[in-house]
Amino acid sequence: MKAYIFPGQGAQYSGMGKDLYEQSEQARALFEQANDILGFSITDIMFNGTDEDLKQTRVTQPAIFLHSVILAKTLGEDFQPDMVAGHSLGEFSALVSAGALSFEDGLRLVAARANAMQKACEIQPSTMAAILGLDDFTVEDICQQLTDVVVPANYNCPGQLVISGTIAGVDAACEKLTAAGAKRAVKLNVGGAFHSPLMESARVELEAAIVKTDIKAPVCPIYQNIDAKPYTDPEQIKHNLIAQLTGPVRWTQTVKHMLEDGASSFTEVGPGNVLQGLVKKVDRAVTTQSAELKA
Repeated sequence: MKAYIFPGQGAQYSGMGKDLYEQSEQARALFEQANDILGFSITDIMFNGTDEDLKQTRVTQPAIFLHSVILAKTLGEDFQPDMVAGHSLGEFSALVSAGALSFEDGLRLVAARANAMQKACEIQPSTMAAILGLDDFTVEDICQQLTDVVVPANYNCPGQLVISGTIAGVDAACEKLTAAGAKRAVKLNVGGAFHSPLMESARVELEAAIVKTDIKAPVCPIYQNIDAKPYTDPEQIKHNLIAQLTGPVRWTQTVKHMLEDGASSFTEVGPGNVLQGLVKKVDRAVTTQSAELKA
């Protein structure tokens, strides 16, 4: 069975999507439509902007979404998923690609999500850190012991769990986790505590947008971040999308469930190959590849 996976924030790079724009008339039309919907030329930033330009949350999220979704659309009949999943933001790309959300609605939701998260980051200084070389239980246990807000945010692969919270909470957790045997505790260059209770204001704002958006049953199950389980019911998908902003990304568990349900290959659709690396950390034997536009 074919699993298609869609990356989240962090996969961006300068020049992303330019090859699609130049090689495909369909891609060009969708990129131009995106510029109109967003009210600014995101293509100019994607194709010509600096890494710093692309780091802005309001740009990063729509840019990665557009690269992923437009690439999926240009694959035509070659895109035949038996199951899909996306890492954080990538969940929206997966839903559009699997027919649950229209391109226009998906882009509007992603833009709303990015702006809401940007605002939440400005309300409270906060951060994230990658904890390498410790088991999940130890990370969870130490986070629970601390009084400042700090929670497991991204279960990326065995031995790699990202924590999220206040600056004081993350600093204290990094110190304790290093003492507990973590190989490394690396503070991330992000503007806020994604997938933590500190995103509550963004969750409320995004919920209002999601509730009003038409979501259909996807053509195949989508394994959602909040609990790593497959869904096709539109109302449940909405509920899980809303919960995702303040809940963890259970990527390790998602990959394991997809494998248990028969996934024999994983195709990453979008910029970079980060997710393929994470899949290989779960099961080294599984086939992974990047989706590519056929000229």
